[in-house]
Amino acid sequence: MLELKHDLRLAKTRDEHARMNFVSGLRAYVLNDMATGMRASYDAEVEPAFRRKARRAPKDGPEVHQAIRSNEFFKFYSSLRVTAQDMVWQSVFPPLERQRESLKKKAKALATRRPGKLKLDAQLEVPRSVSALDVHLMPGNYDGEYESEDLAAGSLYDNGLAVFSFGLMGQNLDDIGESISRFIKARYPKFKPAEILDLGCTIGHNTGSWKDTYPSAHVRGIDVAAPCLRYAHARAQAQNRAVDFEQMNATALKYVDASFDVVFSSMFLHEVPRKDIAKVLAEAYRVLKPGGLMLHMELPPNAQLSPYDAFYLDWDSSYNNEPYYKPFRDLVPQRLCRQAGFKSTNYVQFVVPSIAWFGEQAVTRAVAAQGAVDSDKTGRLSDGLQWYCFGAWK
Repeated sequence: MLELKHDLRLAKTRDEHARMNFVSGLRAYVLNDMATGMRASYDAEVEPAFRRKARRAPKDGPEVHQAIRSNEFFKFYSSLRVTAQDMVWQSVFPPLERQRESLKKKAKALATRRPGKLKLDAQLEVPRSVSALDVHLMPGNYDGEYESEDLAAGSLYDNGLAVFSFGLMGQNLDDIGESISRFIKARYPKFKPAEILDLGCTIGHNTGSWKDTYPSAHVRGIDVAAPCLRYAHARAQAQNRAVDFEQMNATALKYVDASFDVVFSSMFLHEVPRKDIAKVLAEAYRVLKPGGLMLHMELPPNAQLSPYDAFYLDWDSSYNNEPYYKPFRDLVPQRLCRQAGFKSTNYVQFVVPSIAWFGEQAVTRAVAAQGAVDSDKTGRLSDGLQWYCFGAWK
């Protein structure tokens, strides 16, 4: 299991550490070994049976899903994956409950250490898409708040993600931000962003990487969840990163036009209702400076994947309490950018190797690549991980 490297990490007893290690190993087994076995079962049994009946192969993810639902391997895989997901959060609760007060004291002490700022908005209405769901089956979701100055949701997410990702998301869960920001710097060496905004930043784990890559930039992260933002602020302070965090809805940004050189998000759009995605992208366009870059790290769109791989990634939409996941992935990124106001010729998409898995040289080599999606690896939390992102220049 990954051990976080900052001062807000939870202290664990030997038994708690062993439990987290087991859960992390179980998830690695499910997402690597069992996923490989399920694909083999599909190739050997499910697809041939579909072909005999329909006289063709499945044409998309939903047809694969329907065909595989009765398969025993799929049912075992899904059951064990849901169980492991629940065990992630349950493994974190005992040390978290024991250290709630000490976390608050640490956060208060860290607040004065560095120039990073935290600005919360008590009048902000948290969208029902957040408040009414336990996304990722995480109890209380991002916005669960049960006491004054509560930041437990942020700690649950941070420490839970360390168990969940079994080391694939970087030493401090910042591999997405680190890999992509370094890729952008290498690909566009003359681009010198001074103002950077991270939408839906959660605990700021990928926000701070932009500050590391562009140290002179003013970096900000926004989110609707106050407990996560309190934790994000303290976490950044503990890492000596001067990052500002603000409570704000990405569909209605409180910034003037042309404020930012980069508007970024990671794993955010697929948690936004389809009706609001256009608003988020339109706001990103509005607050971007001319010559600025909008960039969203996301799961690759279904249209760029094989039917089986589309089904595999959309599993979360059906079984991991992520109802907006598949509807987003059914959209066409080029069209979304164009509808937000960007020129079609300014559209970009990249496939960026994970620095945590491949090392920094692989990111440098990827600069010359064309950005084609590799169905077997891109966006999938397993060995050989690569990150997909899309966006446009203004």
